[in-house]
Amino acid sequence: MTEIIDLLLTLSQEIKDIKARIELLRHSRAEVLKDTWIDNQDVLQTLHISKRTLQTLRTNGTLPYSKVKGKFYYKVADIEQLLQDNYYNHNFKRDGNK
Repeated sequence: MTEIIDLLLTLSQEIKDIKARIELLRHSRAEVLKDTWIDNQDVLQTLHISKRTLQTLRTNGTLPYSKVKGKFYYKVADIEQLLQDNYYNHNFKRDGNK
């Protein structure tokens, strides 16, 4: 009986180790993605906005960009920040209280 308990404890620890590795991998991939650049088409599809809306976001300085040979590129981290800055939860007032 103690062999089964030892086996279960070992198995449980191995599962915890695997979960920790997966979590670490998931976070590291997210960090790598934040530093990547995407083009206009990817931003349009991701945010479900029109070309004109994206142009407005660039023009008024809402979304930083880089332009190389007439093509625009955006950092994924900047797009995430734009979404975060405009996040609104109707269950909470502006001060964070209900």
